[in-house]
Amino acid sequence: MSSQTLSRTTDAQTTENGKARYNTVMLIDDNSLDNFINKKLIESNGFAEKVNTYQEATEALEFLKSCPRTEWPEVIFLDINMPVMNGMEFMKELSQNEQYKTTPVIVVSTEGSQERREELMRSGVRAYLRKPVTPEGLVETIGTVLGEEGAS
Repeated sequence: MSSQTLSRTTDAQTTENGKARYNTVMLIDDNSLDNFINKKLIESNGFAEKVNTYQEATEALEFLKSCPRTEWPEVIFLDINMPVMNGMEFMKELSQNEQYKTTPVIVVSTEGSQERREELMRSGVRAYLRKPVTPEGLVETIGTVLGEEGAS
C-alpha cells in the first residue's frame, strides 16, 4: 500500500450532551487498517468532530506546520515503528517547537518493552496504548491524558 496521506476528516458521533468532546484528533500510523479501526473507535465514542489520519509522520508534521492553530489537533495518536520517520523522530521534531510541544501525544504500538516506554515518556509522550486498541483502553487513556476521568 502506498504511503500517501489519507487526510480524511469525518463527523464523529456526539456525546451525551449532543456535542463531540474535542474538535480534532490526529492518527499517525503507517498501517491503514489500524488507522481505520482507531478512527472508528474515536468516532463511535464521540471524542472528536474531526479525525485526521496520516500514514507518514513527515506528512503529519507538514500539516501541523501549515495549519492554523484553530485546526490544531487536541491529541495525537502516534505509532512508533514506521518507515521514513519513526515515532521517536516525530517526537523529537515536535518537541523542538514551543507551539507544538504542548499537544498531548498518545503512543499506539505493539512495541511494549519497559525501556522503550520510559524512552517515550522522556520524549514527551503522555500515555501508551498497546495494539490492538480496545474501546475501554481508549476511553481510559483519553480520560487520563486530557483530565476527564470516566470519559465515555
